[in-house]
Amino acid sequence: MMNYDNKTNTPVNERVIMGYLEEICDPEIPVLSIVDLGIVRAIKVKEDAPGDIEIEVIITSTYTGCPAMDMIAAEIRVMLATLGFKKVTVTQSLSPAWTTAWMSEEGKKKLNAYGIAPPDKRFTIPADGVACPQCKSCNTKLLSEFGSTACKALYQCSDCREPFDYFKCH
Repeated sequence: MMNYDNKTNTPVNERVIMGYLEEICDPEIPVLSIVDLGIVRAIKVKEDAPGDIEIEVIITSTYTGCPAMDMIAAEIRVMLATLGFKKVTVTQSLSPAWTTAWMSEEGKKKLNAYGIAPPDKRFTIPADGVACPQCKSCNTKLLSEFGSTACKALYQCSDCREPFDYFKCH
């Protein structure tokens, strides 16, 4: 027997659950969903018995020990429970390690619009040349290898003089 989602009246599958998870924002960068960020690695949906669905969401942190992961896991459980799913497991996986390549292109655009330079695979932490999200100048300089969080570096634009974070590649 196929279970149907109460909200959309469609069969419950990985894509439906992923759609719900797109509504959960990263607590440190609220313009990004956890799906945009690429930390949702897999979703498993199985039917234990007719009308009894078990969901496992596998997530990978951007950095080992990221303080936001427990909050994200709790938000996933609460959201899915609110939608009527009674058996929800959130598994945190460390392997393979998260990479900025898992971020969506839409997520990178959202970062830039928010004022954080998105990761650029040409370099990890360049001394200069990261495009300023404010004025788009590449006349920028590294102020600190660590920004507001461990996954970002702090830069300043030499043209508009604005400081900005750069989301480090890894």
